[in-house]
Amino acid sequence: MTHTTPHPTTPARLSPDPLPRFAPDLLAGSPDGLLATSTALASAVGAALAAPRSGGPLPVGAPADVLRSVADALGAAVLPLVGVGEDAALHRLARVLVGHGVDLAHPLAAAHLQPPPLAVAVAADALASAGNSSLDTYDSGPATLAVERWVVGALAGLAGLGDRADGVLTPGGSLSNLLALLLARDAAATRLGMDVRRDGVAALPGPVVLCSELAHFSVHRACAALGLGECAVRPVPVDHRRRMRVDVVAARLRRLGAGHTPLAIVATAGSTDFGVVDPLPQLAEVAAEHGVWLHVDAAYGFGALFSERLAPRLAGLELADSVTVDLHKLGWQPAAASALLTADASAFAALDREVAYLNPADDSLAGYDGLLGRSLQTTRRPDAVKIAATLLAHGRHGLGRMVDACHALAGHAQRRIAAEPELELVGPAELTTVVFRYRAPDPAWDDDVNAGLRRRLAEEGHALVGRTAVRLAGPGSPRRVCLKFTLLNPTATREDVDALVDAVLDAARACVAGRAGRPRRDRAMPEPVSDATDAALTTPDPTSALTTEEGAA
Repeated sequence: MTHTTPHPTTPARLSPDPLPRFAPDLLAGSPDGLLATSTALASAVGAALAAPRSGGPLPVGAPADVLRSVADALGAAVLPLVGVGEDAALHRLARVLVGHGVDLAHPLAAAHLQPPPLAVAVAADALASAGNSSLDTYDSGPATLAVERWVVGALAGLAGLGDRADGVLTPGGSLSNLLALLLARDAAATRLGMDVRRDGVAALPGPVVLCSELAHFSVHRACAALGLGECAVRPVPVDHRRRMRVDVVAARLRRLGAGHTPLAIVATAGSTDFGVVDPLPQLAEVAAEHGVWLHVDAAYGFGALFSERLAPRLAGLELADSVTVDLHKLGWQPAAASALLTADASAFAALDREVAYLNPADDSLAGYDGLLGRSLQTTRRPDAVKIAATLLAHGRHGLGRMVDACHALAGHAQRRIAAEPELELVGPAELTTVVFRYRAPDPAWDDDVNAGLRRRLAEEGHALVGRTAVRLAGPGSPRRVCLKFTLLNPTATREDVDALVDAVLDAARACVAGRAGRPRRDRAMPEPVSDATDAALTTPDPTSALTTEEGAA
């Protein structure tokens, strides 16, 4: 029998159709692509500069009309069969974003902890996006992995957390708080000989998390997500300066029985509305006495460390077990730029994972490791690049000058508000926020007028101010609508602040004129859920058994 060797199948027979060919500048990370990205961005910026602006921080019009205009500009919500081309797409979006978006750089934009980002940070973010690296493995982005380690080290050093400190960047302060409470939960369980990662939290007896009644709502949300339940959160009353009362924290910990497990004390360094910093050294002392994790939510206040003048207000931060940082607040970064810092790197042990296709043990031992064991995420974009660019470009002194400028603007706003007979100062300028309200001629109109004037300013596109609700007469009193200036534009002037106050007064007077002759309605505000969660909105603590003196705010 004759044996013949078959001829190998030619590639043409396996793949008769030729591969499509693409331009060498299609992908941003290549040299040609970087050049094309720069050209496209310059073209889009040109379109943005040429786009008509409203003249204020918001587009003119009611929300439904503005949103409809954007939808009309984009066209039918159908994936087009053939694209319009890169320039046309970018120009269309540039016109939409400028003409119908928010202008945070406008000096009358003062509503939220949402700053105008620094130019160097935006440029660095675009550069990082072109590379599209990830932080989970070494070979997903070695350079950006090293950049994140550098940023974490710099921030931990600024906080004074010591040589064993570590940290990780997260998508925001809410996720940083969630991660902190996860680490606190697992640390408490480990002390009890439990592995909640494997067995769940059902066997963890009566978890308790103590925080200020003015703590951010993400503390409650984190406890719900972690299986602890929102009832695990025990809000602590505040003193006359709106700081969490240390004596109540200590009393509640002393009175917890064997059926309860204290997981964490969550202190706030820069509350959302008032910028208040809880007494960190005293809380750290109580936490150490009872062996409880101390987490400091410094999402807002951490930026005060850049200022030599304001940094002492965060004394005691270095005693925390974990710290939440948001530099997309008082750090002028494009969102997201948050981090969770820990005093001890071993705290992240609960997140360790070995995955064959990401970080097998032999690769890790050889140094081919990433940050998978620091995060609840796998793929993570390199947000540290823009932070590193900012820290390198401006340094502590430059960033501190920006913080001081915004603090000075808040101080001017406080003085101007206090000098206006029609306005009532509710909260002074601790950091860069000022809480106040308009006094209507008829007190029964106050809430409606304060809410209405803010909407009026927004619809006119003239000015953007914040809103909150405060128990003006103390615990148990009705929540009243208040207004808030959040001043995060270091290029604004005192004249801009005066113009902002004048705009509020003009809008308030117009609202009052519109109410004249209407029937009087005496009513208290309903109880909305806001960033400031207070004791009246949460489940009472049945275990505290406090005396009247201990429980009074």
